[in-house]
Amino acid sequence: MTDLNKRSLIKLAALTAVASAALIGCGKKEEAAAPAAAPAPAPAAAEAPKAEPLKVAFAYVGPVGDGGWTFAHDNGRKAVEAEFGDKVVTSFVENVPESADAERVLRDLASQGNKLIFGTTFGYMEPMLKVAPDFKDVKFEHATGYKTAENMRTYDSRTYEGAYMAGVIAGSMTKSNTLGVVASIPIPEVIRNINSFTLGAQSVNPKVKTKVVWVNGWFDPPKETEAATSLINGGADVLMQNTDSSAVLQTAEKMGKRAFGWDSDMTAYGPKAHLGSAVINWGPYYIKSVKDALEGTWTTGGVWWGHKEGAIDMVSIAEDVPAETKAKIDTIKAGLKDGSFSIWKGPIMGQDGKEVLAKDAVADDKFLGGIKFYVKGVEGKLPN
Repeated sequence: MTDLNKRSLIKLAALTAVASAALIGCGKKEEAAAPAAAPAPAPAAAEAPKAEPLKVAFAYVGPVGDGGWTFAHDNGRKAVEAEFGDKVVTSFVENVPESADAERVLRDLASQGNKLIFGTTFGYMEPMLKVAPDFKDVKFEHATGYKTAENMRTYDSRTYEGAYMAGVIAGSMTKSNTLGVVASIPIPEVIRNINSFTLGAQSVNPKVKTKVVWVNGWFDPPKETEAATSLINGGADVLMQNTDSSAVLQTAEKMGKRAFGWDSDMTAYGPKAHLGSAVINWGPYYIKSVKDALEGTWTTGGVWWGHKEGAIDMVSIAEDVPAETKAKIDTIKAGLKDGSFSIWKGPIMGQDGKEVLAKDAVADDKFLGGIKFYVKGVEGKLPN
């Protein structure tokens, strides 16, 4: 092979190599870029654990169907459920005696995880005081009492306001000028109501006198019936009660006399006898207390609410009550609401004729909480 041919072959091989390299380079430039991998989804944020509902328990001295005191408290419990929904779980134990049994029930309710416990009668005060120190994380509330602890407070309603309004109606409706009261237990709360009933009646009828029969219990329909019968046989034609059942109104219905509902609207139990019902609405206070517990603002102390706060009212006044009497009740309600009217304003005389409250003096809560005397116009001896 000649040198020329060798050179031609070498040149051809070189050109072929250059062309191949160029083709390879062009192929790389036009190749589509691989799509980027999609980013992994971010993990979902962990949901905050749902707060456990507040467990709230009620201890009742009577049955929820008593139509009076306990029925009113249970309506308050239902108002709490309606207000807070699944934020609370409520429960109750009815017919808890004012005895050592009360301590056992309260201790059991606390052991079950209830963090707010209401004891709804005066006789639970001492048992609750014994239980409270053993359950520091539980808030205890006692109705109508006066002793407190670090985790126990008291609450009450000004039932004497309802009693006074009942008295105004009774004084205008009586024909015998003799009124009767079926009373439960001789504590200041009940004595104050008897006196206020009498003061209300005397404000429209100075001739009125009030007779009292004590039954020494809150819920005892047979004894309440017997007491009401005794009062009617003794000349009383209008009755009031400070007991928990509807027996007094029912007795008045049967014997053709007039009477009032107490704590709840009792119209249905004696429609012909019924003059009006002095009712308690526990709902506003129970809602406030539960709200305090949920928000961490609950504190010990004492609360005493009346008509001003929506806790006390006179409802379902009978049609035959005179218009001027109904107007007077409206005026009293307005005065209680705005603070311009005071039921316990002197001069007020005791049963013995001695002055217990000076002219124009207005009783404070300390005075009202310690009443242990009858006012002038109440007959009989006050039990020890």
